[in-house]
Amino acid sequence: MQWLAKLIYFKILGWKVVGNTNMSQDTVKKAVIIAVPHTSWHDFYIGVLLRAVLNLKTNFVGKKELFIFPFGWFFKALGGAPINRQNNENKVDAIAKLFHEKEEFRMTMAPEGTRKKVKEWRTGFYFIAKKANVPIIMFTLDFENKQNKISEPFYPTDDIKADFEFMHHFFKGVKGKIPDYS
Repeated sequence: MQWLAKLIYFKILGWKVVGNTNMSQDTVKKAVIIAVPHTSWHDFYIGVLLRAVLNLKTNFVGKKELFIFPFGWFFKALGGAPINRQNNENKVDAIAKLFHEKEEFRMTMAPEGTRKKVKEWRTGFYFIAKKANVPIIMFTLDFENKQNKISEPFYPTDDIKADFEFMHHFFKGVKGKIPDYS
């Protein structure tokens, strides 16, 4: 299926991938992958094509109720992982536990938390990476230049302000499918 994904991604849609293109199953087994800017449902299929082009298994999380019949098998096949939040466990702890339980887990998410324009990113992805002791890998959804730029793995420090400035700089000037939401 990789050849089909490459045909669609490169030839039909005209996209390219730049930056850390050597990322493989063996180099980074666990990471939080953030995709920015998330402005449209089109981001989903670009992300799915990109992971097929790179031959990289990625995951996402959702509440356990999403993973029951009839859609459970579909979400799991796409890399979904259910989280069962107990009453005394917050979402960051529940997701960090998944990283500890699995040998390979690359969780992809949009730090904006929505497809609309936001003034600030949510911080959950950052604290998940810190708690699970895994790097953050950034990739752009740059519809203006039709490219996905992928960063080297970045380990968050104890300076959240400096870390967010560093990450925001990586995405500077990138325009999503709906530029006004970027």
